[in-house]
Amino acid sequence: MNFKQFYLGCLAHASYYIGSGDEAAIIDPQRDIQHYLDEAEANGQKIKYIIETHSHADFVSGHLELAGVTGAQIIYGQRANTEFPTLKVRDGDNLNVGHIELTFMETPGHTPESITILARNTESEDEPLKMFTGDTLFIGDVGRPDLIGSKGFTAEQMGSMLYDSLHNKIMPLPDKTEVYPAHGAGSLCGKSLSKETWSTLGEQRKFNYALKPMTREEFIKVVASDQPEVPAYFPVSASQNLKGSIALSELPAPKVMTTIEVLSFDGVVVDVRRSTEYGAAHVPNSVNIWLQGQFASWAGTMIPIGTPIAIVADTQEQVDEAFMRLARVGHETVKGYIFMSDFEGETKTTEQVSVEEVADLTETEKFLQFVDVRRSAEYANGHAIRTVNIPLDRLPREIDRLDPNVPTYVICQSGYRSSLGTSIMENAGFSKVYNVTGGTKAWTEADLSTEVSASACTAG
Repeated sequence: MNFKQFYLGCLAHASYYIGSGDEAAIIDPQRDIQHYLDEAEANGQKIKYIIETHSHADFVSGHLELAGVTGAQIIYGQRANTEFPTLKVRDGDNLNVGHIELTFMETPGHTPESITILARNTESEDEPLKMFTGDTLFIGDVGRPDLIGSKGFTAEQMGSMLYDSLHNKIMPLPDKTEVYPAHGAGSLCGKSLSKETWSTLGEQRKFNYALKPMTREEFIKVVASDQPEVPAYFPVSASQNLKGSIALSELPAPKVMTTIEVLSFDGVVVDVRRSTEYGAAHVPNSVNIWLQGQFASWAGTMIPIGTPIAIVADTQEQVDEAFMRLARVGHETVKGYIFMSDFEGETKTTEQVSVEEVADLTETEKFLQFVDVRRSAEYANGHAIRTVNIPLDRLPREIDRLDPNVPTYVICQSGYRSSLGTSIMENAGFSKVYNVTGGTKAWTEADLSTEVSASACTAG
């Protein structure tokens, strides 16, 4: 058996290559497909099937392009309303890839059409089953049941389906069954995913909170509560995956822009450089989403799909990577770019301040705003004193809670999200905005005063 997990850290997304003899299958492919083609060529195999465990909401899949290049069949669960040729599978259906037998189970709960795939190597009966669970079962968590309300199901109805899928289909399998999900820590498709990217079912029985003994009602309450807000781009991506997307190579390449064009750009200017570089000098009215973090996820969350985008970067490599990663979440309207070294207009700065400086200010300054832009659950588990919690994804619509004339200090966990937060505030007319470097992690490591609470504080 040829087997490989491809893990895309910026989207916390795992896809899989599984092959035998001269055939192979790809499970839950990302939008850029070349590495699957390279793997098949290296193994001397032809991709026979492209299997989607469900219609993904957090990224745009490359299944249509991959099928066009390889001639492979696209497989979905029988409930999927696809708009392209699809092989629909039901409970108990079997397909073969060389000497690997693939058995399909319908496991609704995260979405109605979700499926789980069992892979058995018929040439090695002692080899554990490989189970590809999509977003039904994660390592340390299960898929959230609240992402498809627009399809006519409540979170409680989907939670009940998920309970049945886990208890009737997945949990009866042997402990040694290997579990390979579609996501890891950082994905918004669950609330407490592990950093581990695979496990065994036996280990999950021991440590996964959602697999502990509980009634159906208890399970529904647990999995439906405390879920983060659904990013606006999720329904768009889910719908796009059922329609199918054009090949990346067919998207218009961004053009070089002049200073005047960038300054008059009717859209969003995204600076992909690190926060310190952005802070030192940036294009007015740009937003800072650093390329090295969860760039695509935050771009999809904060910028409506279809918005014209211009990129500010230092190198062509950064532009190309940003273009690709934006496309992974459905942003296909990148119009142009400019290198910061070529920008000839007046720039703005955002001062970077240490946690120690801010801690001193909280004790001496009466009039300041200290904003924590982490998610509510993160904030409740521990935060710097005198902070008000406005999660980053809610900041644009809740910014009126803050006074633009009061010095404002922005903190997150590490300094990544807070830099984006400062750029949103700057564009909203805040006169004095500061990015707290190192974030809450640095704050706690410096043994500065923290609080733990279930609700947000108020600004002061």
